[in-house]
Amino acid sequence: MAFIAFRGMKPFRQLLFSAFVILVSFLSFTLLSLVVAIPVFGLDSLMNLPTINDIDNPESLRILKYFQVVQSFGLFIIPPLIIGWLFSEKISEYLYLNKSFTGLSVVLAISVTILALPFINFTGELNSRMLLPEWLSGMERWMKNAEENAALLTEAFLKVETTQGLLFNLFMIALLPAIGEELLFRGVIQKIFTGWTRSHHWGIWITAILFSALHIQFYGFIPRMLLGVLFGYLLIWSGSIWLPVIAHFVNNGFAVMAIFLIDKNLLDPAVENIGGTPDSYYSAFLSFAVVCALLLIIKKSNRDNIIQATY
Repeated sequence: MAFIAFRGMKPFRQLLFSAFVILVSFLSFTLLSLVVAIPVFGLDSLMNLPTINDIDNPESLRILKYFQVVQSFGLFIIPPLIIGWLFSEKISEYLYLNKSFTGLSVVLAISVTILALPFINFTGELNSRMLLPEWLSGMERWMKNAEENAALLTEAFLKVETTQGLLFNLFMIALLPAIGEELLFRGVIQKIFTGWTRSHHWGIWITAILFSALHIQFYGFIPRMLLGVLFGYLLIWSGSIWLPVIAHFVNNGFAVMAIFLIDKNLLDPAVENIGGTPDSYYSAFLSFAVVCALLLIIKKSNRDNIIQATY
């Protein structure tokens, strides 16, 4: 028997109900993960959950990584599947999982992601120099502190010595977020805002803003938002969620691999900051132009699969 009680809801109600599903899933997975963690890490360790001050402790880092993986499932991967089942007859169709794409599209999506780095890094450099008015100095200190803590935790996660550690990081930092965040943001939230605003463009940009805001990294807000825009157009112009998933994985995986190879002295550290200097106007402009051109090629090569807005 089909479960149809939640189908046909208006966008605003869909958004509220989706938020409820996400919250319930997150809390349920958090509770379950705590129960599972007791025999794994011990009750004493969990009674004093590690903080940013404990990341030098390998055991604390293991616990933080465990909850990071759990969060990926409970907050990003499972909710879209539940929402897709409740809102539509077919989960794969609702989330654009069933659409095919060409090998050329994959190559172009990977190329776009890599070639966008100079432009993304340039906007990141401009964003990092953001200054707030004096009367918001307290908020600015809080934002900088949050940014520094996030950077410290990311650095601790990425610092691994073995191939096994590298593979786990690719799984935790690249693969799970690529699948989960794209399913939730592009598969669900972008669809809702597109229906609400009656525009793919508004849907993409609003979702990208929310996507960036969720990371709570204010001095990297603009480049992350622009990546969200890129992933949004990859979905709309290919018709398949798998293309933005691949692009997202390449973006995150590139960072994971770069840090690993730099630590091994196998890669020049400058590769992390391509285009990320105040005078990199030309490389940023060229990067932006090439990305736009490749996106148009993707759109043209998938013209039969382009997602049409339905209201």
